[in-house]
Amino acid sequence: MPLTDVAVRNAKPAGSAPHRLTDANGLYVRVFPTGAKYWRMDYRYGGKRKTLALGTYPTVTLAMARTAAETARRLLATGVDPSAAKQAAKQALVESVTNSFEALAREWLQRSIPGWTPKHAEKIQQLFDRDILPTLGHHPIADITAPEVLAMARRIEARGALDTAHRAISNCGKVVRYAVATGRAGADPTGALRGALPPRPRGQHFSAITDPKRLGELLRAIDNYIGTHVVRCALKLSPLVFVRPGELRMARWEDIDLEAAEWRYTVTKTNQQHIVPLATQAVDILRDLHALTGRGPWAFPGGRSRTRCMSENAITAALRGLGIEKEEMSAHGFRATARTLLDEVLGFPVGHIEHQLAHAVRDPLGRAYNRTAHLPERKQMMQAWADYLDRLRTGAGVVELGSARRNR
Repeated sequence: MPLTDVAVRNAKPAGSAPHRLTDANGLYVRVFPTGAKYWRMDYRYGGKRKTLALGTYPTVTLAMARTAAETARRLLATGVDPSAAKQAAKQALVESVTNSFEALAREWLQRSIPGWTPKHAEKIQQLFDRDILPTLGHHPIADITAPEVLAMARRIEARGALDTAHRAISNCGKVVRYAVATGRAGADPTGALRGALPPRPRGQHFSAITDPKRLGELLRAIDNYIGTHVVRCALKLSPLVFVRPGELRMARWEDIDLEAAEWRYTVTKTNQQHIVPLATQAVDILRDLHALTGRGPWAFPGGRSRTRCMSENAITAALRGLGIEKEEMSAHGFRATARTLLDEVLGFPVGHIEHQLAHAVRDPLGRAYNRTAHLPERKQMMQAWADYLDRLRTGAGVVELGSARRNR
């Protein structure tokens, strides 16, 4: 006699062993001594007796158990083992989770982050957590489509963050290509999105003084800076070494060899080792600074704590305090200043200048960057640059821009 929902609900344990209440067509509920009730279906496949688990009561009602049993019988009618089909479905679910876009994105990030600067890593992690994963994270990586990625990017664009939208597509592509390389996806759909968004906004260059006469005026103003000695030294070194402002403020004494007149550190943007030859003027400034800050790790410690380096806004604030407007000169602008005048006025080879800027320059051996490339020539160049700045400071070194290029 078929079961009723009331009969299943009122079924009680019987002794210390499980007992069953039979429905029809092999379906029954097993009642355990604990009171737990499990749906089962007995069937034969390949000449062997097998049992299919269909869930527990009351989560799976009598009607649901009968539907599941009917589905199993249809599979049997087509020659499919219901237990094997259930296991395959379970495995597919596991794979859909482990091979989800989010799982692959986390794996790619974990492998990529060690090669990034902390600031860049934080920026990319935030991009995924805020904009990409809430939309695409649950999708199987192999099923991600170009329209889905584009829809995600357009939501970012809609809030006015076009550059972020472009970066989101680019990073999605990196994740999918990683999945392709590791055999968990077939193709990268983001290649089809080229031109789907409006072009990126043109980047603005950091403001920089490239007029020799005006640079001389700035150097004299720096000499008269009345702020802290640490910031004054940072200001005076900025044009001499023309490194990125973050690299200057995070300079460590352990990386500076005053006897060898070299500063060796890891470039924040490329994670490459770099050498800055120090002109005698730079060494003099650092020796003077060492007497004040040499007991701590930072060459330029913060004003409130010597355990932290100088604020990222210290040099910019000092320039503004000297009356230099942001449209005319930025802390980063000393790099463009040196790049322009070393080439256009002093006539040094562009390759030597680019190496000193820690830009990737292909050498004859095909290496993207070599920290020791042209080091003797760069030492001469850095000393010549420091001497030229001294002449500008006194007003004796003003040369028409481009004259060196014309005289080569």
